[in-house]
Amino acid sequence: MPSPLRRKLTLRAHGEQVVFVKNQHERIEHVWMKAFLWALYLPQYPDLSVEVKIGDKYKPDVVQMDALRGRPVFWGEAGQVGPDKIGSLVRRYADTHFAMAKWDTRLDPFLKIVENAVAEVDREAPFDLICFPDDAGERFIDSKGRIDIDFTDVTWTRVGDVTRL
Repeated sequence: MPSPLRRKLTLRAHGEQVVFVKNQHERIEHVWMKAFLWALYLPQYPDLSVEVKIGDKYKPDVVQMDALRGRPVFWGEAGQVGPDKIGSLVRRYADTHFAMAKWDTRLDPFLKIVENAVAEVDREAPFDLICFPDDAGERFIDSKGRIDIDFTDVTWTRVGDVTRL
């Protein structure tokens, strides 16, 4: 079986453009989830970056930093995220808005993990869980690479403070 090729996708949303790189063994759905997180939250966080190191043990898939404080104000994760990582992040970044994306799966098991993690911390920001439908790639990205998606298009739930947004 030939190995999957590395490829780049130039995608646009809200007047902005980002080049997403699909690594050799990465599923295209993972790339799409990062792109959809970027597009969904770009109106609220106009300085979002994708796949950048921030000086943490973990590298967010999508992030916006507070330039003055050097801390993330938004952190998006796509795909597999374990309970230990979730717990570590919510403890260390109590004022960071988190969003975790899943592909075509029930959110209930992940909701329990997030609820348990945030219950142990005095948080000042929400934690969103999002499920993208199986046909999201075809539905939300047109032939010119434009992403058209909003929260009414996905299954999602929020844990925690809603007054911040």
